[in-house]
Amino acid sequence: MIPFSVLDLSPILEGSNAAQSFHNSRDLAQHAEGWGYRRYWLAEHHGMPGIASAATSVLIGHVAGGTKTIRVGAGGIMLPNHSPLVIAEQFGTLESLYPGRIDLGLGRAPGSDQTTARAMRRNLASDSDEFPQDVVELMEYFSDQPRTPVRAVPGTGLNVPLWILGSSTFGAQLAAMLGLPYAFASHFAPQQLMQAIAIYRANFKPSKQLAKPHVMLGFNIFAADTDEEAQFRASSMQQAFINIRTGHPKKLPPPVEGFLNRIGPQERAILDSVLPCSAIGSPATVRAFTQDFIKRTGADELMVTANIHEHSARLRSYELAAQVRDSLTGA
Repeated sequence: MIPFSVLDLSPILEGSNAAQSFHNSRDLAQHAEGWGYRRYWLAEHHGMPGIASAATSVLIGHVAGGTKTIRVGAGGIMLPNHSPLVIAEQFGTLESLYPGRIDLGLGRAPGSDQTTARAMRRNLASDSDEFPQDVVELMEYFSDQPRTPVRAVPGTGLNVPLWILGSSTFGAQLAAMLGLPYAFASHFAPQQLMQAIAIYRANFKPSKQLAKPHVMLGFNIFAADTDEEAQFRASSMQQAFINIRTGHPKKLPPPVEGFLNRIGPQERAILDSVLPCSAIGSPATVRAFTQDFIKRTGADELMVTANIHEHSARLRSYELAAQVRDSLTGA
């Protein structure tokens, strides 16, 4: 059975606030644990009205504290925004509090617009061009015998698995070179998906952390009891993507009946470019799309995301997705 995991942006719903989003995230994680999901990852974004997971490590602690067995982590931390030492200390703290359950996915995008990125970094000398060096520095802080005189306390000698995240071939090359697992953002940036997977697998060098390549792919699943309801629920996410791509990010809007029939060719082109890696429908429909995606990509793990406005409908979608996962056994 291919493992399924959860990617959560802790969406802020139209008519609600971040406090409710945090409650919903923890509740979803508790349910996901019971449904057999392997990981629950939260993503770093900044200055986005509809995303509450900006203080990612703090929210990871909130979710991990409300669960018992599921791995909890970052998908990811945008490392150019931070000192590697600070991230080592934060995740060393999380690993000390919740041993054996913390993952650290690393990305090189700012997770925000350039103005917000400047406000965060202050020192713009640290940018995405230094990402490989920052990853290596971070690995050194977690080492049993770090070669740097600076120590991450806590952090040194702790087993915090690192992942490289990406939406291009750059991350694939870096993950392969360092012998790290690779997570590709195919749920919203699928253009270089197959090329990145091929590069990663062809160039992978075994490491202390990982003996063979491991590819996790982002995948949108909007599952409901009927195809019609699933399409209705997915319209919140479709509206959100159009809002972001046209420069008008907002809180996650409620669903709209017949949304795809209401938009023009420009909006349809946006959705076609960012959301082809999606399964939207009843369990039978979702199973067919998911099985085809796994067969086409050879994914080792799926990172399932579903930005659904109504919390109960979001829970139901992940519950049905878990049933689909179980039905794929031996398929």
